[in-house]
Amino acid sequence: MTEAEAMRLLVARLRDAGCVFAEEEAALLTEAAVDPADPVDPVDPADRARPVDPGILEGLVRRRVAGEPLEQVVGWAEFDGLRLAVAPGVFVPRRRTTALAGRASALVPRGRPAVALDLCCGVGAVAAVLLRDHPGLSLVASDLDPVAVGCARANLPPGCDVVVGDLFDAVPARLRGAVDVLTANAPYVPTGALPTLPPEARLHERVTALDGGHDGLDLHRLIAQEARVWLRPAGSLLIETSAAQAAAAVDLLTAGGLDAHSEYDVEHETTVVVGVRPQSDAAGGRTMPSAGQMSTG
Repeated sequence: MTEAEAMRLLVARLRDAGCVFAEEEAALLTEAAVDPADPVDPVDPADRARPVDPGILEGLVRRRVAGEPLEQVVGWAEFDGLRLAVAPGVFVPRRRTTALAGRASALVPRGRPAVALDLCCGVGAVAAVLLRDHPGLSLVASDLDPVAVGCARANLPPGCDVVVGDLFDAVPARLRGAVDVLTANAPYVPTGALPTLPPEARLHERVTALDGGHDGLDLHRLIAQEARVWLRPAGSLLIETSAAQAAAAVDLLTAGGLDAHSEYDVEHETTVVVGVRPQSDAAGGRTMPSAGQMSTG
C-alpha cells in the first residue's frame, strides 16, 4: 500500500468516526506517530521530521476515534500562534480565550517593570501570550491541577514561577498590592449544564477545570473577594465568562471594590469581564512596590 492510499484510508476512518476536519487530523496524527526511542519535541515545528511508526500511529488513531481530544492525543494545542504542550486529562486551551489573553496583553503597562498573575492557568496559554508580547514581564501562574502545571512549566520560559495551588493559596505574598494585570480563566459551566458538554470535554477533561458551581460563578466569587488586595492601584482583573453571566460577574467584581464592566469580543464570541482597582485606592497610603523592587524569594 502506498503512503497516499494509507492516508486516504486514515482520512476515511476518521471521517466515519465523526471528525469534521479529517484530512487535517490525519496529517497531525501521522506527524505525531514517531518512535519514542527517537525523541521529538511536540512543540518545536523544526523537530518533527521523523519516520512514522505504524504501531504508534494505530494507537493514536484508536484514541482519537474513541473520542479523546486531538490535542491530548498529539500532545500539543495551538493557541494564538503558539504551540503549547498538553497532556491527557488536562483542559485544552480554547480559541475563544485568545480574547482574554489579547485584552490582558493590551493592559500590561509599558515603560516600566510590570507584574502579572495568571490564576487557573491550565497549561499556561494566557501566560504564554503575555510573556511573548512582554518579554520583560514578571509573571506568576497558578493552577490546582499538578499535571496542567507541569505542562505550563514546559510551555513558559525557564525560571517562570508556576505554582500548584487553589486560586491565591500558593501565590507568593510579595505580589500583594503589586499586580498590574490579574487574569483568570476560571471554570464557569454551571454544574447542571455539565452533562450537555461535548464528550471530548465531559469525558476527557478534569471536572475541576469545567465545573463552576450552581450558577457557574463560584470561582469568580472567590476571586472577586480577594483580587483587590493583590492588585496595585489602577491594576486590572480580567475573567472570561459567558454573555448570560456577564451582569452577575460585573456585580461580583463591583462588590469586591473594583470598577467593573463587561466586554464582548465578536470575533471570538467571548465575554471578558474587567475590574480595575481605583487609582485613588492606595491601601491606607502605603506605597506599592514596583516589579524591580520586589524580592524574588
